[in-house]
Formats: sequence, structure tokens, C-alpha cells
Amino acid sequence: MSDSWPRRRLLAILRGASEPLDAQELARITGQHVTTVRFHLDVLTKESLVRQFQQPPRGRGRPRIGYSAVQRSVGYQELAEVLADQLGSDSRRRSEAAVTAGRTWGAKLDAGDHAVESLEDAKDVTVTLLSELGFAPERDPAGESDEQVLVKMTACPLRDLARTHSEVVCNVHLGLIDEVLDRNGARGVVNARLHPFVEPELCVVRLELVAARRNPENRDLAVPVGADRASVGEPPLTSTSVGRMGPQVRNADTDIAKQSAQQW
Repeated sequence: MSDSWPRRRLLAILRGASEPLDAQELARITGQHVTTVRFHLDVLTKESLVRQFQQPPRGRGRPRIGYSAVQRSVGYQELAEVLADQLGSDSRRRSEAAVTAGRTWGAKLDAGDHAVESLEDAKDVTVTLLSELGFAPERDPAGESDEQVLVKMTACPLRDLARTHSEVVCNVHLGLIDEVLDRNGARGVVNARLHPFVEPELCVVRLELVAARRNPENRDLAVPVGADRASVGEPPLTSTSVGRMGPQVRNADTDIAKQSAQQW
């Protein structure tokens, strides 16, 4: 269609029309013969660029066929995938760039004013944030302790993209959570980790007291999204270590950890 000026003109007219137009009306507007207009309309219809509507006849005769342009919605899923692919092939750099993007997003949000001084405070801020963004969060009391709180993300607006680009999508979400928590005073108090797809339709955010608060002699460790945990000195996840987080995250394949406060 793009190489046909008559069809582009017809499509532009139909997009600007407030109601369907028939071939006779379009022929009058464009100055083309009605048979030529019908030919172009047939092509546009086959390309799913216009849609036909039956209209009442003018006086006696058969019903008229009206045409209206198909309103195409923006393919946000496709756009997000293209943007994710532009972050390069190095998984660590993609992860770090995604965290930075998430933090930038979080800095622009109105996150309220709820001082984070405890795990309970961090949980409240996280649940509120995720609720507003459509993640349908649920608290998981079974996985809670004095050192951690689990929040289940039962929905995700970009779930399909996250299945193929988890190091990007999940790190954007992690950076967003990090930024909002830090803006409310969580830096040095609480760490956030994100465990994607612990079940086919479920991700989990783990909020935990920073290592320095549990043991002042240990530095808090950070694992970028998609990075090898051993490459940064953190032991790999095992059935025992994951089990301590509660039964809901025993099947996690990847542990997406918060960037440490020292890196920011």
C-alpha cells in the first residue's frame, strides 16, 4: 500500500472522517472514478487497513457499503522488546542498565512519604507501589521472619516480555523498588531481592535486613540481574538456602538481587 498514492490518500481521508464513507462519496472527494476507488478500497480491506460497514440505502435500492479506517493501537509489548534488545548482548551490562532505568523511573514517581525504619515499613511501601502499578501484590506470611518479608507479585504488565528478557524487565522493576525504598529511607536498612517466575505466573520480592545489621563484620553483597552469583563472591543458591526463604520460592531458577547501597 505504501507505494500507492491513491490508496494512501483514501486511507488518510477515512482516518479523518467522523463516520464511514462509501465508494461514491470517496470518488466525489478524490475526483477518481468510482470503479477505481472500489479497487483501492478492496486492496485496503485485504490489508486490514479499512473495515466495511453496511449502511442504509439512499432511497430505493440495495444497502450501501461504507468504509472506515482501522484504528491501530500502539504495540507496547513489541516496543518494549525492541528497547530491551538495544541494551546490548552483555548480560551484566544489560542488567545494570535496566536497574539504572528502573531507578530513574522510580525517581519520577510520587511515592508518598512513608519513612522506612523497619521491615514492616518496607513491606508497606513496596506493597503500595506494586499495587498502584498493577502487580497485584500479596504478602506471604509463611516466608516471613525477623530478618525478611516476602511479597508475591501475582500479576505483571510485562510478563510475556519478562519470560524472554528477565534480566532487563525484572531489573527495571527491581531498580524501581530500590529507588522508592531508598527515597523513603531504606538505604542501609533494608535490601530488596527479586526472584522471577518461582511459579509460572508468580514472582517474589524478598525484603531483608541488610547484612551489616545482622552481622556488622560482613559486607552486604549485591548480584546484578542475570549475573553469575559466584562471579561476585556470593555462594550459589541451593535447595537449603532457598528453602529458608519459604516454600513459595523453592523453585526459583534465578535470584535477582538488589544493587548494594555502597554502589549507589
